[in-house]
Amino acid sequence: SFEEMKCSLLMTNMIVAFFEKKSTAPRGALPAGLWTGPNGRRAAQPACSAGSPWVLLLGEPVRWETSLQLITDVLLSDGNPGTGLATAPYPHLPVLASNTDLLWMAEAKMPRFGHGTFLLCLEAIYRKLTGRELHYTGLTGKPSLLTYRYAEGLLARQAAQRGWAAPIRSLYAVGDNPMSDVYGANLFHQHLQTQQEGAARSCASILVCTGVYGPQAPGPTVPAPGSEGSPFHGHRDFGFRPELLQAAHVVSDLHEAVQLVLRKEGWAL
Repeated sequence: SFEEMKCSLLMTNMIVAFFEKKSTAPRGALPAGLWTGPNGRRAAQPACSAGSPWVLLLGEPVRWETSLQLITDVLLSDGNPGTGLATAPYPHLPVLASNTDLLWMAEAKMPRFGHGTFLLCLEAIYRKLTGRELHYTGLTGKPSLLTYRYAEGLLARQAAQRGWAAPIRSLYAVGDNPMSDVYGANLFHQHLQTQQEGAARSCASILVCTGVYGPQAPGPTVPAPGSEGSPFHGHRDFGFRPELLQAAHVVSDLHEAVQLVLRKEGWAL
């Protein structure tokens, strides 16, 4: 039944949210501040009926084939998979996605497929079935500027709560994935250079060698940051600028990263 399908979506980290209340907002309008593209810019709002479903993708599920089938059912049926349609509607229902990492590291020696790989599969299935591209209403999570701007706001709020008078000028982003952690931090650093007085002035990217990236990583699975011919492991909607893969600092692990930050700020122990 349709109710069982909705429960399955919830259990597999895929959410189809239904807004039944009448609203005077534009068709398919998101709350203010959420309708942004991958680079933090406002994106055009696709047409969708008031009270229609939204597809929200937060993380890779356990049973990929089930989630891919159910999400595709929802997209091709305009949110009514129990009825079916002769032709797939386009534009399709709004799709919001977070966490676009292609790979992540666990206990295994080789990187594991991340939510970015799941999105890649969904995009390929949708394109094969309809001949059209899957459109994202919004992408959040690293390396989206929106995520870093939100984090900066949280830091400023915490500083104010602690009564810190001096503004935060230097930010540091530590991570193990060149395409999400380093790329996003460098993109945010460039963004900060265009901001007015009062914002942070820099965001230094620090790459650790204990996760997706490792100097001894085999083959092209994990490219060296900024190397010529590196495969693009980011999401298609973010574009690719190889120079943003070059970390400001490369250290062995998180402990060394913390020590580096302390030295940079004159707090070395």
